[in-house]
Amino acid sequence: MRALPSRTLRDMLRYMQQTATTTSPGRMTVHEWAAMPEDEPGELCDGVLVEEEVADLTHETAVAWCLVALRVWVVPLGGSAFASEAKYALSNLRGRKPDVSVFFPGRPARPRRGPVPIPPDIAVEIVSPSPADQRRDRIAKLADYAAFGVRFYWLLDPSARTFEILELGIEGRYVHALGASEGKLLQIPGCAGLTLELDELWREIDQLAPENPL
Repeated sequence: MRALPSRTLRDMLRYMQQTATTTSPGRMTVHEWAAMPEDEPGELCDGVLVEEEVADLTHETAVAWCLVALRVWVVPLGGSAFASEAKYALSNLRGRKPDVSVFFPGRPARPRRGPVPIPPDIAVEIVSPSPADQRRDRIAKLADYAAFGVRFYWLLDPSARTFEILELGIEGRYVHALGASEGKLLQIPGCAGLTLELDELWREIDQLAPENPL
């Protein structure tokens, strides 16, 4: 039997790997995940769809505050900011959806449809109070965003009233760049000219009812 050329062998192996990830029960690729209907929640971890946190009005208030502040700052400069349904392809079997993501001016064009293979300059996560959500945002997503190459990781925790910025270091690990709990922030790492009013956010959250009356 004549041996197959090495290129053909490589193509066959690549095809076998691709079909293995798409046909394994309960597993999907990042492209299959990105093609799911918009009303199907979840992120992709090792080919498995995992549930997201159930967002409440505190969470959504913080998301809206971040998105508005970042859009007002970055869009006039030529950058862009996206809300929580933007899907990022970290690998063939892993996909994340930051609560807010930002691209600084001059970055490569992003695809209009499908998973985004380019890491944003900023990924923002609003940290929910449950232990599972804390672990996901502070451990799992921290590792994922670092490996993906996200330059700045923002963690906003409305329950603890804390705001943190982590910056990706030269060794591919995040280092603490800013921490605050109140006041007007005038010097945001990597964001010259951006101002954030933390007290304004806390006041808006405090206007919400403490619990559902039903």
